[in-house]
Amino acid sequence: MTDTTVTNWAGNITYTAKELHRPHTRAALRALVADSARVRVLGSGHSFNAIAEPGADGVLLSLAELPPEIDVDTAARTVRVGGGVRYAELARVVDAHGLALPNMASLPHISVAGSVATGTHGSGVTNGSLASVVREVELITADGTTVTIARGDERFGGAVTSLGALGVVASLTLELEPAYEVEQHVFGELPLTAPLDEALAAAYSVSLFTDWRAPGFRQVWLKRRVDGPPVRFPWAAPATEKQHPVPGMPAENCTEQFGVPGPWHERLPHFRAEFTPSSGAELQSEYLLPREHAADALRALDAVREVMAPVTQTCEWRTVAADAQWLSPSYGRDTVAVHFTWVEDTAAVLPVVRRVEEALDGLAARPHWGKVFTTAPARLRELYPRLDDFARLVAEVDPAGTFTNAFVRDVLAG
Repeated sequence: MTDTTVTNWAGNITYTAKELHRPHTRAALRALVADSARVRVLGSGHSFNAIAEPGADGVLLSLAELPPEIDVDTAARTVRVGGGVRYAELARVVDAHGLALPNMASLPHISVAGSVATGTHGSGVTNGSLASVVREVELITADGTTVTIARGDERFGGAVTSLGALGVVASLTLELEPAYEVEQHVFGELPLTAPLDEALAAAYSVSLFTDWRAPGFRQVWLKRRVDGPPVRFPWAAPATEKQHPVPGMPAENCTEQFGVPGPWHERLPHFRAEFTPSSGAELQSEYLLPREHAADALRALDAVREVMAPVTQTCEWRTVAADAQWLSPSYGRDTVAVHFTWVEDTAAVLPVVRRVEEALDGLAARPHWGKVFTTAPARLRELYPRLDDFARLVAEVDPAGTFTNAFVRDVLAG
């Protein structure tokens, strides 16, 4: 297909690909890659910047039409999942085998491969990013051959959260654990005087929400594993009505609340898989900082609250445990993640994004690779100590730069 207009989910990015292809077989995918000089993979389109942009001379690939490969090994407690599979369909199959992922992102609608490639995460002081459970990545490289990189390989630290710069992810092998149930409890306003670190560690997974229109947090979402300790949250009152993280949005789109136990994959995400959580009328940014800087970050952002409030739909605070992926925003450090859902107005949002980055300056804030940010390449090199190692890995696996685009070149340039 040529001269095709394709946008991301939010509609703020229009790709300029020469061709868009949706191969139906692994063989067709390998042939397309081998015949193309420039390739990027779209994933589920849930990135808010040009990370998937192949350029006018490039090919944009969607893996959504490939057979939904989900092969569970119950003895090994692993699953091999194809590059086009989304978390909702993966979770249903895994749960049917009595197994589970330790964590999920707030949206179950996003692709597994795209999520781990950009450092996407869920929440919980003991829960790593979604990439932390990957055991093995299978890549289709520029000549159409397959390369498998597994734990223990010295290249593995750069192979999973790879920004799509090494090849097309044909499959990932993920670690699983026995299935479990989760309760979700929602609380009301949390004042700034509450102990932030204790609040963020109050359950298996915790999300604090604010819209910056008043000091403190507007909502608190706690997700408790039923095999874990009971919820104790003395700093806020329980909600009396079902809530949505964005004021005015329908709460029926959200997963069950009020402490009703249910399967892990129906509680860990904020949104139900059978509903589209919103229309895409939004932009997103996210910054991940060392967890010890959480209180400093809250004070710094509260000081510019009046700047953020007019363009903020909601802002979510979560925690992520340290991992070992070189380009993971949680590489080498326990992390607090500050996620912004903005209004759909790039001209109004970008100056505020810059103001947020200025407020967080000095706190080692790493931007999420799939969101809107303005952090300079030279600053990225300071924030990611293994960026040179990653650049060498890209040169080794993809010497012709088939999977490199302007976004990746900026990251590697430093």
